[in-house]
Amino acid sequence: MDSLNLPAILTPDLGLLFWMLLAFLVIFFVLAKFGFPAIVNMVEERKKFIDDSLRKAHEANERLANIQAESERLLQEARKRQSVIMKEAAAARDNMIASAEAKAREESARIISEAKAQIETEKQAAIADIRQQVAALSISVAEKILRQHLSDDKKQMEYVDKLLDEVSANAE
Repeated sequence: MDSLNLPAILTPDLGLLFWMLLAFLVIFFVLAKFGFPAIVNMVEERKKFIDDSLRKAHEANERLANIQAESERLLQEARKRQSVIMKEAAAARDNMIASAEAKAREESARIISEAKAQIETEKQAAIADIRQQVAALSISVAEKILRQHLSDDKKQMEYVDKLLDEVSANAE
């Protein structure tokens, strides 16, 4: 081995190899006893944390999906209610309009009938008044005519004879 003249680091002797192996085994034992379990525990805790985070994220996604579905359902329900309310409002409006029109027709018919009745009453009163005036005027005219024609006894007798002849002619 000396013939190659290699440095000592490349050709370790048996004692160095023994001590290096012993140091390696002590470090490996210490690491196996204290380091690896701590590292494994940290890795396991990290894995649990990641798994919990993924599970929570999945649950949050499911809740979000449920909330979105619920909000969509509520929105659809609100739209249906709005549609029903709009239909009811339109029906109520139509009923109110129809009722108002019917009341207006009834009121106009009542007013027209009252006006016709009042006109008829006033017409009858006017006719009665005109008849009364015509009768009074006729009596006044007849009185004046009779006074003028029957001013003497001879004319009165002639008129009575004439009336009797007319009555007897009508009786036959």
